[in-house]
Amino acid sequence: MLSDIEIAQNAKVELINKIAEKINIPEKYVENYGSYKAKIDYRYLLEELKDKEDGKLILVTAINPTPAGEGKTTTTIGLGDAFTKLGKKTIIALREPSLGPVFGIKGGAAGGGYAQVVPMEDINLHFTGDFHAIGAANNLLAAMLDNHIHQGNELDIDSRRIVWRRALDMNDRQLRQIVNGLGGRVQGVPREDGFDITVASEVMAVFCLSNDIIELKENLSKIIVAYNRVGEPVTAGDLKAQGAMAALLKDALKPNLVQTLEGTPAFIHGGPFANIAHGCNSVIATQMASKIADYTITEAGFGADLGAEKFVDIKCRKTGLKPSAVVIVATVKALKYNGGIERSELEKENLQALEKGLPNLLKHVENITQVFKIPAVVAINKFPTDTEDELNLIKEKCLELGVNVKLSEVWGKGGLGGIDLAKEVIKLTEEESFMEYAYELNMPIKDKIKAIARKLYGADDVEFSAKASREINNFEKLGFGNLPICMAKNQYSLTDDPKILGRPEGFNITIRDITISAGAGFLVALTGDIMKMPGLPKVPAAESIDIDIDGKIKGLF
Repeated sequence: MLSDIEIAQNAKVELINKIAEKINIPEKYVENYGSYKAKIDYRYLLEELKDKEDGKLILVTAINPTPAGEGKTTTTIGLGDAFTKLGKKTIIALREPSLGPVFGIKGGAAGGGYAQVVPMEDINLHFTGDFHAIGAANNLLAAMLDNHIHQGNELDIDSRRIVWRRALDMNDRQLRQIVNGLGGRVQGVPREDGFDITVASEVMAVFCLSNDIIELKENLSKIIVAYNRVGEPVTAGDLKAQGAMAALLKDALKPNLVQTLEGTPAFIHGGPFANIAHGCNSVIATQMASKIADYTITEAGFGADLGAEKFVDIKCRKTGLKPSAVVIVATVKALKYNGGIERSELEKENLQALEKGLPNLLKHVENITQVFKIPAVVAINKFPTDTEDELNLIKEKCLELGVNVKLSEVWGKGGLGGIDLAKEVIKLTEEESFMEYAYELNMPIKDKIKAIARKLYGADDVEFSAKASREINNFEKLGFGNLPICMAKNQYSLTDDPKILGRPEGFNITIRDITISAGAGFLVALTGDIMKMPGLPKVPAAESIDIDIDGKIKGLF
């Protein structure tokens, strides 16, 4: 059996200009990065299309991820290919992979099997340099902040209350907490500092939530980097950094166009994590796809408790986007894992474990259909070991909630394996969607957090640490009380404890701290042990990645 990278390397794909031609993007807006990827000049294209009615938007989400894997990105890509096979003008909109997970434990994020976006090596490794530009903008702001203090500190910045950190697109736990500026007076002012992974940087969030370079610059200027000695916020605008930061991001802001193995166009642009950031690709890419295509298929990171919630409550609220349908991805094996079965036993039929794990899926279904009021279908990413009795049990339980279940076999069959799922999704998009948010912006900060925890996670209540309560009071006094909430929570559980699987009851969520992303326009509530700089596992994926004399990469999956 061929590996993902071997399938991708053996594929016969079209030149990227042909893909752009398919969706009527004029050649003058296509900026080639080699033969198989390009950036699209969004500014003039969106201006030309501004009066065109948006196509249907389809969101792909999932259950809480497990080591058994769910295949959300694979399903998204295969679904797009199925739409194309049905003669629908379709564009896929995805996030860019981060180098941290690629070299860490998760691997790449370009799909799998015969449902991939290509060139998968480029997409997973550097791509068009967007993340490097975002990291450079982040670190330029850090350098200007420390230089301002070194050069006399005209803004009277309290070095004990600096909240801006440096960024690196790599899993490096050694850099979580550092001391810099050592070595004497000319080396700077010594202070504690640290690094976040680039996808957790506020610059990434600002980048993904800005509609153009002018809005990007305005939002960058609002980023709070520190507080002065009387407790007032100091911003990137105060440091006059926003212009130079935006200049670094000028080309990165243009969406990247690639294709699937079957030639379906795909915009891959931006990539905030969903467990520590808002988990959605750029609004520019989504809006461009919605103007060009009749159907845009996008995904949000991790489960409906994280990515889908932030897609609706942050991205849709800001842009006015509204999904016509949602696909919730699950696997039989992942549901049995949620039912307490060891990984080595997941391929054996076990209806008891499946029934015990099914409530996790049903909670995510309820989140979409009952909290957000969006029509949904469950996509079971099918494996050869799945039995008819197991599949029928899932269908029976989902039908009790009024949601159909369709099998997805896109990993092995490409678009043909997603035809039934695509037909169901098309049918759902013809229904009326009454999308609602989980909370209103004018609610107190604590009440918004409680609404998310109770409605989306099923928590009884929320406990706030003394520090979190102090910060909330401070943000409300500073006039930031009406911002949406970005929950920083582990992805594996509906609770703030990653070891508690299934659909637990009788638990509270603890908020240990809350920070502000004033440029991105949201507050970040931190739960549990969630960190903004991951570490590498004992055996990182990087150990298996290699390159030969011909430049052919191996071991990337």
